[in-house]
Formats: sequence, structure tokens, C-alpha cells
Amino acid sequence: MFYREAGDFKVSYVDDSQTFPIKFDRYRYYVVLAVAFGIIPFIINDYWANALLLPFLIYAIAAIGLNILVGYCGQVSLGTGGFMAVGAYACYKLMTAFPDVSMFIHVILAGGITAIVGVLFGLPSLRIKGFYLAVATLAAQFFLVWLFNRVPWFYNYSASGQINAPERDVFGIIITGPNASAWATYLFCLIFLTISAIIARNLTRGTTGRTWMAIRDMDIAAEIIGVNPLKAKMSAFAISSFFIGIAGALFFAVYLGAVEVGEVFGIQKSFLVLFMIIIGGLGSIFGSFAGAAFLVLLPVVLKVVGVDVLGWPTDIVAHLQLVIVGALIIMFLILEPHGLAQLWRVAKEKLRLWPFPH
Repeated sequence: MFYREAGDFKVSYVDDSQTFPIKFDRYRYYVVLAVAFGIIPFIINDYWANALLLPFLIYAIAAIGLNILVGYCGQVSLGTGGFMAVGAYACYKLMTAFPDVSMFIHVILAGGITAIVGVLFGLPSLRIKGFYLAVATLAAQFFLVWLFNRVPWFYNYSASGQINAPERDVFGIIITGPNASAWATYLFCLIFLTISAIIARNLTRGTTGRTWMAIRDMDIAAEIIGVNPLKAKMSAFAISSFFIGIAGALFFAVYLGAVEVGEVFGIQKSFLVLFMIIIGGLGSIFGSFAGAAFLVLLPVVLKVVGVDVLGWPTDIVAHLQLVIVGALIIMFLILEPHGLAQLWRVAKEKLRLWPFPH
């Protein structure tokens, strides 16, 4: 009754292979986009932007990138924080070296530079996999953080070692720096998330996505039937790093405005994004959104309930958050390995047949 495809006929292969072949899904996503672009910018304030919306948008881009690598291609990575740092520092160097170039170009170029770095650190995946690949990407994480800390050129020889985003505008609207408006930064990040999600969705549903999943499921069999493991793995590392680099650039320039690499892009950031795709669902674009929303919303809810309502100390609430996230990861890995995305798929299947038994 609530979710049916009855009468939704397809008359061509193009109709059947579109991103959302069911009309209900298409209309639902059109409504979400209409609200995101047409309503939220007019009611947003600084608190909602900084506490919820900007972190969600940026983490969702990073989660999509990591999900492409881990969920679709099966290449375990613990270097997400380091690759976000590459995007942040690349964006900073571009912003200071080319102040007249559009901010859109800076962010995209920062993603491209991160993609190159990701391919270089992804080369070991041709010979190793599983736990050993995780250790190799973890080494990349520590190396990149050390590099940005120890080479003064990356932070323009600043005495503090910190990078600060200069004020930049797009079409006359300031989007970086202390004078940026909440609605402008929100729309800027939303545009990148929307385009990233569309690109990722189409990539994972096409030939490229099928080669990734073939490598993930059984790499030797995939190579026997003609899948090129070099091309598949390197493309996964490149595209994943591209999205993660964009997220790092936005995290630095638009969200925080000032970054010290060890504190912001440490190993905790890598685990945070990894937890997002585990809870949201591996191998699912929707799962990337769900995991990012859950882990961004959880600290805010715990603060409101624990600190403001119950009066608990802040440190207790912070530790409670870690306990809840750890328990949820164990629960999902045991009971529902495909995460929140699978729960959503099951709910849709039930709605299709409701109120009939099944």
C-alpha cells in the first residue's frame, strides 16, 4: 500500500536501467533534494550548520569514497584521515598560490591530487590484501601526518604549524573564513555531495562497479574471466581517494577554517569514517549517508539527553558515546553485516506486501 511498483511498467531498457527505476523512489529523492536545496538554506542557522549539517555533508562524501574502496572493491583501508589531510593541504596550497581561481576548482584539484597520492599508496594492493593491506594503509596514514607536520612548506612556514583558510567567495558570496554565511557554506558542500553521490551511484551500477565487485568477491576467478586487477584496484583507490580528498578540502576550508594535522586528521578520523560505513552498510551508497547521519547525530543527541536533560558530566557522555558506537559495531557485524542499508531494504520489502502476510 505504501510502497508499490504496481502499474509502473518499463517500455525500454533505458527506463529499466535508470538510477531509480521505481517512480516512488524517484519522487522521494526529488522531494529530498527539493527540501535540501529549496527550504533548508532559508531556515538554517550557525548552530545547525556547524553541529549537524556541514559535518554530515562532508562525512557523507568521505564515507562514499571509503565505501567504494572497502565495500565495493574489498580493499581494506585505514588511511582515510591521511588522505583527507592530503586534500586539505592541497586545497590550502592552491588557495594561497592562486587566490583568483574559483573555490570550486580548488576543491576539485585537491581531490585530483589526493587521487594521485591514493594510487601511489594503493600499489601494494596488487601484491597484498586483507590484514596486510590494512597495515600498509595504516602506515600511509602515519606517514602523511608526519609529512605534513615536519615539512614547513606544506603550512607555508607558519610558526604555529597550523593552516588557516583565507577568505574566498563564489559569485560574490563568501564561503570560507569567519564572515561566511551558514547557508552559503551549506549549499557549497551540498552541491559537492549531490554530484559525488550521483557519480558514485552510476559508477557502482556500471561496468566499473561490476569489476570492483568481482575483485571483492573472488579476485582470482575475476582475473581468470578477464577482469584486469591492476585497472580495477587502481581505479578504486583513485576514485575513492578523489572523494576523500574533496571531503578533506571541504572539512578544512569550509567547515573548520583552521587545521592542525595531527589533531584533526589523525587515526581517529580514519576509524570514524570506517565505522560510518560499517554501521551504514558496506557496498551501499545509501549506507554511506545513513552511517554518516547516525554518527554525526549521535553525539548531539547524547549531549542534549545526557548533559542538558540528565545533568551528567561531559566526560561521562563522551565515554558513553564510545561505548555505544563499539556495541553497535559488534551488533551489526554479528546480526546484520550489511548495516542500516539492509534494514532499510527489508523495511521496503515489508511495505511492498503490507498488509498481507509474508
